[in-house]
Amino acid sequence: MIVDCHTHIQDSVREVDKAEHLEAAETVDTCLVLAAGDGNSENINKELSDYVNAHKNKMIGFALVRPTEDSINEKDLTYLKDKLGLKGTVLYCASSGFHPVHTKAMQFYESAQKVGFPVFFHNDSVYQEAVLDYTQPYLMDEVARTFPDLKIIMGNMGQSFLEQTLLLLAKHNNVYADLTLNPNRVWQIYNTVISAYEREVLDKLFFGSGFPLSNAGECIETLLGFNKLIADTNLPKVPRDHIRHIVERDTLSLLDIKH
Repeated sequence: MIVDCHTHIQDSVREVDKAEHLEAAETVDTCLVLAAGDGNSENINKELSDYVNAHKNKMIGFALVRPTEDSINEKDLTYLKDKLGLKGTVLYCASSGFHPVHTKAMQFYESAQKVGFPVFFHNDSVYQEAVLDYTQPYLMDEVARTFPDLKIIMGNMGQSFLEQTLLLLAKHNNVYADLTLNPNRVWQIYNTVISAYEREVLDKLFFGSGFPLSNAGECIETLLGFNKLIADTNLPKVPRDHIRHIVERDTLSLLDIKH
């Protein structure tokens, strides 16, 4: 099974064509659709629910939660799960302006752990108004230690803080990372994959395309052709079967998502 763990149908950068998203989804068996970080949470989650439930065999929705603004108790999360059919949550700490271990955020994690909702931390530090301090992966250490049964996904490999992300992956059984690729950034892809291989945490990486920034087909081709990127060099390589396992990882089972 191939699972694309990072796609969007709502985007603050440009209008996302749902038909285009559907076409991209045909490349994989299942895709996670992450709610956008801009706008009213209730409206965003309702739109997401309508879309993924119309394509249940193909898609799984992750609801937007802003712990310092939204009602986030166990009852609220059960509503997202049972009534809206969503199966996880996505947090935009930087752009939403809250510290990952804010008191209300910690209360949310406790409820998410009880309900069985994975939490995807979407690192979006490139926006000018985003609070860069809140994107640093080491802040998740307290969350992972306090809630060992909570499934945590570090979006975009923690972006600019790769080493922190790799340390978290090595330290905590319940922390994973989203290897979303930009096929045009060859050197970044190489450094990310080889660093994860040398730290022996490739088994903690999930495949993602970041749609609409790229699509699954391009990303799979780039990842499977990883060693070709450095074919004419003496740089270290990664065994192809290790890379193939990232693409074919049983992401849903690791996140305890029934689909």
